[in-house]
Amino acid sequence: MTIKLNNHTKAYDEAKKAYAQVVKNESSTPEQIETAWNSMQDELVNSLTTQITQAVQTQNADQTILATRGVNVLTSEETKFFNAVAQSDGFTDDIILPETTVDRIFEDLTTDHPFLSEINLQKAGLLTRIIKSDPSGAAVWGKVFGEIKGQLDAAFSEENVTQSKLTAFVVLPKDLEKFGPAWIESYVRTQITETFAVALENGFINGVGPIKDQPIGLIRDLEASVNPTTGHAKKAVAGTLTFADSKTTVKELSQVMEYLSTKSNDKSVKIEGKVVLVVNPTDAWAVKAQYTFLNANGTYVTALPFNLRIVESEFAEAKELIAFVNNRYDAYTAGGVQINKYDQTLALEDCNLYTAKQFAFGKAEDNKAAAIYTLSINTPEG
Repeated sequence: MTIKLNNHTKAYDEAKKAYAQVVKNESSTPEQIETAWNSMQDELVNSLTTQITQAVQTQNADQTILATRGVNVLTSEETKFFNAVAQSDGFTDDIILPETTVDRIFEDLTTDHPFLSEINLQKAGLLTRIIKSDPSGAAVWGKVFGEIKGQLDAAFSEENVTQSKLTAFVVLPKDLEKFGPAWIESYVRTQITETFAVALENGFINGVGPIKDQPIGLIRDLEASVNPTTGHAKKAVAGTLTFADSKTTVKELSQVMEYLSTKSNDKSVKIEGKVVLVVNPTDAWAVKAQYTFLNANGTYVTALPFNLRIVESEFAEAKELIAFVNNRYDAYTAGGVQINKYDQTLALEDCNLYTAKQFAFGKAEDNKAAAIYTLSINTPEG
């Protein structure tokens, strides 16, 4: 059984939204971004502490019952590791988290955060290059003793990748001994998961590329020249979506599908069931309202044509929609999660501060893996 600390406070949700607004605004200063980020981290710590305080008594009461049922909250390695953390009031050395804890961090990223689940985030080891193949050329006809090297060169390609380092702060109370190892593991894992999720989601949508040590986001133009200061430019808008009525919706979305069904080299690609629409939460219900209807059984049904799915992200611009093919964006986290003591600044009286580091990479396969559309929805008056 894995302890979940995902019932966050309203204050944290509001701080997260505020950070998203600041980081999306290209005129925001580094100081404003840092202030919003620190406020979000403060509220995350408060949220986690509140959840643990409310639940620890119940957990202690249940522990005997769980033990009689043979339930192991943590592996023996994790229990030993986080017991040592409790005994020393924190991480005493620069260490790598147990692999099973890292696995759960990755699992939480891809199950608790819909966008990261849809973008096909993968965990890799040491990521330095990506080998890709063209299915249409990977198997070819030829003479029995004919030359095949040239055919393989055409079918397979190699791309060197530039990873970006992703750093999250981990704030641990100095009086950890009042919590058991399972709670400490959950506390650490949830802090890292939530902080990584916010950064990865923003990076995979808005990241401007290696110039700013970021992924190249879905909205970035891979064919335009790269500004040496600001990185990859934002794509031009591909069209407008109104969802005005059923007939209009089918026509508009068929044009989206048609655009995404070819690569930049004009080769066709199968996209059925793989296209995802990303919208800001402020627009999500307006969009859903346009294709929710009452069926013959008297039940309201919400369904888009072509098996399309909508996910919400605070890092998508309001009044815009991002359509992308979820298996045509390379999204990776790489390596283990390394914990380092952080004692340079931000000293906290009752807490110890650490940094959690991991590497990440994100880039679309080509410029037609994603497209931006303007939303122009007229909400009918009741």
